[in-house]
Amino acid sequence: MERIKQIQDWLTTLFPGQSFTLAPASADASFRRYLRVSFPDGTSRIVMDAPPAHEDVRPWLHVQQLFLDAGAHVPEVLGEDLAHGFLLLSDLGSTTYLAALAAGANADTLYRAAIDTLIDIQRAGRPGVLPDYGRALLKRELDLFPDWYIGKHVAIPFDVSQRNTLEAMFEKILAVNLAEPCVFVHRDYHSRNLMVDGEQPGAPGVIDFQDAVYGPITYDLVSLFKDAYIEWEEEQTIDWLARYWEKARKAGLPVHTDFGDFFRDYEWMGVQRHVKVLGIFARLWHRDGKDGYLANMPLVAKYLRATCARYGELTPLLRLLDQIENRQTQAGYTF
Repeated sequence: MERIKQIQDWLTTLFPGQSFTLAPASADASFRRYLRVSFPDGTSRIVMDAPPAHEDVRPWLHVQQLFLDAGAHVPEVLGEDLAHGFLLLSDLGSTTYLAALAAGANADTLYRAAIDTLIDIQRAGRPGVLPDYGRALLKRELDLFPDWYIGKHVAIPFDVSQRNTLEAMFEKILAVNLAEPCVFVHRDYHSRNLMVDGEQPGAPGVIDFQDAVYGPITYDLVSLFKDAYIEWEEEQTIDWLARYWEKARKAGLPVHTDFGDFFRDYEWMGVQRHVKVLGIFARLWHRDGKDGYLANMPLVAKYLRATCARYGELTPLLRLLDQIENRQTQAGYTF
Protein backbone atom coordinates (compact mmCIF):
# COMPACT_ATOMS: atom_id res chain seq x y z
CA MET A 1 0.00 0.00 0.00
CA GLU A 2 2.91 2.34 0.66
CA ARG A 3 4.07 2.15 -2.96
CA ILE A 4 0.54 2.72 -4.22
CA LYS A 5 0.39 5.89 -2.11
CA GLN A 6 3.76 6.97 -3.53
CA ILE A 7 2.49 6.37 -7.07
CA GLN A 8 -0.69 8.33 -6.39
CA ASP A 9 1.30 11.24 -4.98
CA TRP A 10 3.65 11.19 -7.98
CA LEU A 11 0.76 11.14 -10.46
CA THR A 12 -0.89 14.02 -8.62
CA THR A 13 2.22 16.13 -9.23
CA LEU A 14 2.18 15.13 -12.93
CA PHE A 15 -1.55 15.77 -13.38
CA PRO A 16 -2.46 18.52 -10.89
CA GLY A 17 -6.17 18.97 -10.41
CA GLN A 18 -7.05 15.87 -12.43
CA SER A 19 -8.82 12.84 -11.00
CA PHE A 20 -7.74 9.35 -11.95
CA THR A 21 -8.12 5.72 -10.94
CA LEU A 22 -5.47 3.03 -10.63
CA ALA A 23 -5.99 -0.63 -11.47
CA PRO A 24 -3.67 -3.59 -12.09
CA ALA A 25 -2.67 -3.87 -15.75
CA SER A 26 -0.29 -6.82 -15.66
CA ALA A 27 2.61 -8.40 -13.81
CA ASP A 28 5.56 -10.47 -14.98
CA ALA A 29 7.90 -13.05 -13.56
CA SER A 30 10.02 -10.41 -11.84
CA PHE A 31 9.23 -7.91 -9.07
CA ARG A 32 8.04 -5.46 -11.71
CA ARG A 33 4.32 -4.72 -12.09
CA TYR A 34 2.17 -2.45 -14.21
CA LEU A 35 -0.80 -0.29 -13.25
CA ARG A 36 -3.30 1.36 -15.58
CA VAL A 37 -4.10 5.01 -14.86
CA SER A 38 -7.56 5.92 -16.17
CA PHE A 39 -8.84 9.46 -16.53
CA PRO A 40 -12.47 10.67 -16.74
CA ASP A 41 -12.08 11.60 -20.41
CA GLY A 42 -11.44 7.95 -21.28
CA THR A 43 -7.70 8.24 -21.81
CA SER A 44 -5.27 6.01 -19.96
CA ARG A 45 -1.59 5.64 -19.17
CA ILE A 46 0.53 2.87 -17.69
CA VAL A 47 2.71 3.12 -14.60
CA MET A 48 5.64 0.73 -14.37
CA ASP A 49 6.35 0.02 -10.71
CA ALA A 50 9.87 -1.38 -10.38
CA PRO A 51 11.07 -1.36 -6.75
CA PRO A 52 14.70 -0.14 -6.88
CA ALA A 53 15.80 -2.75 -4.34
CA HIS A 54 14.86 -5.47 -6.82
CA GLU A 55 14.64 -3.90 -10.28
CA ASP A 56 16.55 -1.30 -12.28
CA VAL A 57 14.50 0.65 -14.84
CA ARG A 58 17.56 1.98 -16.66
CA PRO A 59 18.07 -1.10 -18.88
CA TRP A 60 14.39 -0.84 -19.90
CA LEU A 61 14.85 2.83 -20.81
CA HIS A 62 18.00 2.05 -22.79
CA VAL A 63 16.36 -0.71 -24.83
CA GLN A 64 13.17 1.32 -25.29
CA GLN A 65 15.17 4.02 -27.07
CA LEU A 66 17.08 1.50 -29.21
CA PHE A 67 13.91 -0.28 -30.30
CA LEU A 68 12.07 3.00 -30.86
CA ASP A 69 14.89 4.21 -33.08
CA ALA A 70 14.69 0.92 -34.97
CA GLY A 71 11.05 1.60 -35.80
CA ALA A 72 9.41 -0.80 -33.36
CA HIS A 73 6.13 0.15 -31.69
CA VAL A 74 7.15 0.37 -28.04
CA PRO A 75 5.59 2.31 -25.13
CA GLU A 76 6.41 5.99 -25.12
CA VAL A 77 8.03 7.34 -21.94
CA LEU A 78 5.89 10.17 -20.59
CA GLY A 79 7.42 10.60 -17.14
CA GLU A 80 9.97 9.04 -14.84
CA ASP A 81 11.00 8.90 -11.20
CA LEU A 82 14.12 6.77 -11.18
CA ALA A 83 14.71 7.18 -7.43
CA HIS A 84 11.45 5.38 -6.69
CA GLY A 85 11.43 3.11 -9.74
CA PHE A 86 8.37 4.63 -11.43
CA LEU A 87 7.86 5.19 -15.16
CA LEU A 88 4.78 6.67 -16.80
CA LEU A 89 4.19 5.10 -20.21
CA SER A 90 1.76 5.30 -23.09
CA ASP A 91 -0.88 2.57 -22.98
CA LEU A 92 -0.62 -0.06 -25.72
CA GLY A 93 -3.89 -1.63 -24.60
CA SER A 94 -4.61 -4.87 -22.81
CA THR A 95 -4.89 -7.28 -25.74
CA THR A 96 -1.86 -9.51 -26.11
CA TYR A 97 -1.33 -11.65 -29.18
CA LEU A 98 -2.26 -14.60 -26.98
CA ALA A 99 -5.60 -13.06 -26.04
CA ALA A 100 -6.31 -11.93 -29.59
CA LEU A 101 -5.60 -15.39 -30.98
CA ALA A 102 -7.86 -16.96 -28.37
CA ALA A 103 -10.59 -14.59 -29.54
CA GLY A 104 -10.18 -15.70 -33.16
CA ALA A 105 -7.76 -13.15 -34.60
CA ASN A 106 -6.05 -14.04 -37.87
CA ALA A 107 -2.79 -15.71 -36.84
CA ASP A 108 -1.09 -15.25 -40.19
CA THR A 109 -1.70 -11.50 -40.15
CA LEU A 110 -0.37 -11.16 -36.61
CA TYR A 111 2.72 -13.28 -37.15
CA ARG A 112 3.68 -11.63 -40.41
CA ALA A 113 3.54 -8.28 -38.61
CA ALA A 114 5.66 -9.70 -35.79
CA ILE A 115 8.21 -10.90 -38.34
CA ASP A 116 8.44 -7.44 -39.92
CA THR A 117 8.97 -5.76 -36.54
CA LEU A 118 11.59 -8.32 -35.55
CA ILE A 119 13.51 -7.65 -38.75
CA ASP A 120 13.45 -3.91 -38.00
CA ILE A 121 14.90 -4.58 -34.55
CA GLN A 122 17.53 -6.95 -35.89
CA ARG A 123 18.63 -4.56 -38.64
CA ALA A 124 19.47 -2.01 -35.95
CA GLY A 125 21.70 -4.49 -34.14
CA ARG A 126 25.33 -3.64 -33.54
CA PRO A 127 27.92 -4.78 -31.00
CA GLY A 128 28.87 -2.89 -27.88
CA VAL A 129 25.43 -1.41 -27.23
CA LEU A 130 23.67 -4.21 -25.35
CA PRO A 131 25.16 -6.98 -23.18
CA ASP A 132 26.64 -9.87 -25.16
CA TYR A 133 24.57 -13.02 -25.28
CA GLY A 134 27.80 -14.96 -25.25
CA ARG A 135 29.05 -18.20 -23.79
CA ALA A 136 28.93 -17.14 -20.14
CA LEU A 137 25.28 -16.08 -20.19
CA LEU A 138 24.09 -18.92 -22.43
CA LYS A 139 25.81 -21.46 -20.17
CA ARG A 140 24.46 -19.86 -17.01
CA GLU A 141 20.98 -20.26 -18.44
CA LEU A 142 21.57 -23.90 -19.34
CA ASP A 143 22.71 -24.58 -15.78
CA LEU A 144 19.24 -23.65 -14.52
CA PHE A 145 18.11 -27.02 -15.86
CA PRO A 146 20.24 -29.28 -13.60
CA ASP A 147 20.03 -26.86 -10.69
CA TRP A 148 16.28 -26.29 -10.66
CA TYR A 149 14.44 -28.66 -13.01
CA ILE A 150 16.38 -31.78 -12.12
CA GLY A 151 17.60 -30.76 -8.68
CA LYS A 152 14.36 -29.28 -7.31
CA HIS A 153 11.44 -30.05 -9.58
CA VAL A 154 11.98 -33.64 -10.70
CA ALA A 155 14.17 -34.18 -7.64
CA ILE A 156 15.74 -37.47 -8.68
CA PRO A 157 19.24 -38.80 -8.03
CA PHE A 158 21.56 -37.35 -10.66
CA ASP A 159 24.92 -39.10 -10.71
CA VAL A 160 28.32 -37.98 -12.00
CA SER A 161 27.95 -39.92 -15.25
CA GLN A 162 24.63 -38.25 -16.01
CA ARG A 163 26.04 -34.84 -15.15
CA ASN A 164 29.02 -35.44 -17.45
CA THR A 165 26.65 -36.44 -20.26
CA LEU A 166 24.64 -33.28 -19.75
CA GLU A 167 27.76 -31.09 -19.71
CA ALA A 168 28.97 -32.68 -22.96
CA MET A 169 25.58 -31.96 -24.53
CA PHE A 170 25.73 -28.38 -23.32
CA GLU A 171 29.08 -27.93 -25.05
CA LYS A 172 27.66 -29.22 -28.35
CA ILE A 173 24.64 -26.94 -28.07
CA LEU A 174 26.75 -23.90 -27.23
CA ALA A 175 29.09 -24.55 -30.15
CA VAL A 176 26.18 -24.27 -32.59
CA ASN A 177 24.61 -21.30 -30.80
CA LEU A 178 27.86 -19.32 -30.67
CA ALA A 179 28.58 -19.89 -34.36
CA GLU A 180 25.48 -17.89 -35.31
CA PRO A 181 25.70 -14.28 -36.47
CA CYS A 182 24.53 -11.76 -33.88
CA VAL A 183 21.81 -9.09 -33.80
CA PHE A 184 19.73 -7.35 -31.14
CA VAL A 185 17.74 -10.03 -29.28
CA HIS A 186 14.55 -9.17 -27.37
CA ARG A 187 14.89 -12.47 -25.49
CA ASP A 188 11.17 -13.03 -24.83
CA TYR A 189 9.58 -12.20 -28.17
CA HIS A 190 6.35 -14.19 -27.86
CA SER A 191 2.56 -14.01 -27.67
CA ARG A 192 2.42 -12.55 -24.16
CA ASN A 193 4.82 -9.71 -24.97
CA LEU A 194 3.33 -8.63 -28.29
CA MET A 195 0.25 -6.39 -28.14
CA VAL A 196 -2.57 -5.70 -30.54
CA ASP A 197 -2.85 -1.93 -30.19
CA GLY A 198 -6.07 -0.48 -31.56
CA GLU A 199 -4.46 2.94 -31.70
CA GLN A 200 -1.80 1.69 -34.11
CA PRO A 201 -3.12 -1.31 -36.07
CA GLY A 202 -0.67 -3.47 -37.94
CA ALA A 203 2.64 -3.39 -36.11
CA PRO A 204 2.57 -5.19 -32.76
CA GLY A 205 3.21 -3.31 -29.57
CA VAL A 206 6.43 -4.68 -28.09
CA ILE A 207 6.82 -4.90 -24.32
CA ASP A 208 8.99 -6.59 -21.65
CA PHE A 209 12.23 -5.99 -23.51
CA GLN A 210 14.46 -4.90 -20.61
CA ASP A 211 16.62 -8.06 -20.82
CA ALA A 212 17.55 -7.51 -24.46
CA VAL A 213 21.03 -8.55 -25.55
CA TYR A 214 23.27 -8.83 -28.60
CA GLY A 215 23.26 -12.46 -29.62
CA PRO A 216 22.24 -15.30 -31.97
CA ILE A 217 19.93 -14.27 -34.78
CA THR A 218 17.53 -17.21 -34.43
CA TYR A 219 16.82 -16.77 -30.72
CA ASP A 220 13.75 -14.52 -30.99
CA LEU A 221 12.37 -16.73 -33.76
CA VAL A 222 12.35 -19.64 -31.33
CA SER A 223 10.56 -17.49 -28.76
CA LEU A 224 7.97 -16.53 -31.38
CA PHE A 225 7.32 -19.82 -33.15
CA LYS A 226 8.02 -22.33 -30.34
CA ASP A 227 6.05 -20.30 -27.83
CA ALA A 228 5.62 -21.75 -24.34
CA TYR A 229 2.05 -20.42 -24.20
CA ILE A 230 0.56 -21.40 -27.56
CA GLU A 231 1.32 -24.26 -29.95
CA TRP A 232 1.24 -24.23 -33.73
CA GLU A 233 1.55 -27.09 -36.20
CA GLU A 234 5.14 -27.44 -37.36
CA GLU A 235 4.07 -27.00 -40.99
CA GLN A 236 2.74 -23.56 -40.07
CA THR A 237 5.83 -22.48 -38.11
CA ILE A 238 8.13 -23.62 -40.91
CA ASP A 239 6.09 -21.52 -43.35
CA TRP A 240 6.47 -18.47 -41.12
CA LEU A 241 10.15 -19.22 -40.60
CA ALA A 242 10.71 -19.45 -44.35
CA ARG A 243 8.93 -16.13 -44.84
CA TYR A 244 11.18 -14.55 -42.21
CA TRP A 245 14.28 -16.06 -43.87
CA GLU A 246 13.34 -14.67 -47.28
CA LYS A 247 12.62 -11.20 -45.88
CA ALA A 248 15.76 -11.23 -43.73
CA ARG A 249 17.94 -12.02 -46.75
CA LYS A 250 16.38 -9.16 -48.69
CA ALA A 251 16.92 -6.87 -45.70
CA GLY A 252 20.62 -7.74 -45.64
CA LEU A 253 20.55 -9.62 -42.35
CA PRO A 254 23.31 -12.23 -41.88
CA VAL A 255 21.21 -15.39 -42.23
CA HIS A 256 22.51 -18.56 -43.89
CA THR A 257 22.03 -18.65 -47.65
CA ASP A 258 20.87 -22.26 -47.29
CA PHE A 259 17.53 -22.62 -45.49
CA GLY A 260 18.47 -26.07 -44.18
CA ASP A 261 21.51 -24.65 -42.36
CA PHE A 262 19.39 -21.80 -41.03
CA PHE A 263 16.72 -24.22 -39.83
CA ARG A 264 19.32 -26.33 -37.98
CA ASP A 265 20.60 -23.24 -36.16
CA TYR A 266 17.01 -22.37 -35.23
CA GLU A 267 16.37 -25.87 -33.91
CA TRP A 268 19.54 -25.99 -31.81
CA MET A 269 18.88 -22.51 -30.48
CA GLY A 270 15.51 -23.88 -29.44
CA VAL A 271 17.19 -26.61 -27.43
CA GLN A 272 19.09 -23.99 -25.45
CA ARG A 273 15.96 -21.94 -24.83
CA HIS A 274 13.75 -24.89 -23.87
CA VAL A 275 16.34 -26.28 -21.45
CA LYS A 276 16.62 -22.82 -19.90
CA VAL A 277 12.87 -22.23 -19.72
CA LEU A 278 12.26 -25.54 -17.94
CA GLY A 279 14.82 -24.42 -15.36
CA ILE A 280 13.27 -20.95 -15.05
CA PHE A 281 9.73 -22.25 -14.66
CA ALA A 282 10.93 -24.69 -12.00
CA ARG A 283 12.74 -21.89 -10.17
CA LEU A 284 9.69 -19.62 -10.30
CA TRP A 285 7.72 -22.31 -8.49
CA HIS A 286 10.25 -23.72 -6.04
CA ARG A 287 12.01 -20.47 -5.12
CA ASP A 288 9.40 -17.79 -5.75
CA GLY A 289 6.16 -19.70 -5.13
CA LYS A 290 4.77 -18.79 -8.57
CA ASP A 291 2.88 -21.81 -9.88
CA GLY A 292 1.35 -20.14 -12.93
CA TYR A 293 4.05 -21.47 -15.25
CA LEU A 294 3.82 -25.15 -14.28
CA ALA A 295 1.03 -25.74 -16.78
CA ASN A 296 3.33 -24.57 -19.59
CA MET A 297 6.13 -27.02 -18.82
CA PRO A 298 4.74 -29.97 -20.84
CA LEU A 299 4.69 -27.96 -24.07
CA VAL A 300 8.25 -26.74 -23.55
CA ALA A 301 9.38 -30.32 -22.82
CA LYS A 302 7.55 -31.47 -25.97
CA TYR A 303 9.48 -28.98 -28.11
CA LEU A 304 12.74 -30.09 -26.52
CA ARG A 305 12.14 -33.80 -27.04
CA ALA A 306 11.02 -33.31 -30.65
CA THR A 307 14.24 -31.55 -31.59
CA CYS A 308 16.44 -34.00 -29.72
CA ALA A 309 14.73 -36.85 -31.58
CA ARG A 310 15.42 -35.17 -34.93
CA TYR A 311 19.21 -34.83 -34.57
CA GLY A 312 21.41 -37.82 -33.86
CA GLU A 313 23.99 -35.66 -32.10
CA LEU A 314 21.37 -34.89 -29.46
CA THR A 315 20.47 -38.53 -28.75
CA PRO A 316 22.39 -38.56 -25.43
CA LEU A 317 20.27 -35.62 -24.25
CA LEU A 318 17.08 -37.40 -25.34
CA ARG A 319 18.13 -40.48 -23.40
CA LEU A 320 18.86 -38.35 -20.38
CA LEU A 321 15.39 -36.83 -20.65
CA ASP A 322 14.01 -40.38 -20.78
CA GLN A 323 15.85 -41.23 -17.61
CA ILE A 324 14.64 -38.09 -15.87
CA GLU A 325 11.05 -38.88 -16.82
CA ASN A 326 11.43 -42.63 -16.21
CA ARG A 327 10.37 -43.34 -19.79
CA GLN A 328 12.93 -46.10 -20.20
CA THR A 329 11.17 -48.19 -17.55
CA GLN A 330 7.78 -47.55 -19.09
CA ALA A 331 9.06 -48.53 -22.53
CA GLY A 332 10.95 -51.56 -21.25
CA TYR A 333 14.50 -50.47 -21.99
CA THR A 334 17.43 -49.19 -19.99
CA PHE A 335 20.68 -47.38 -20.59
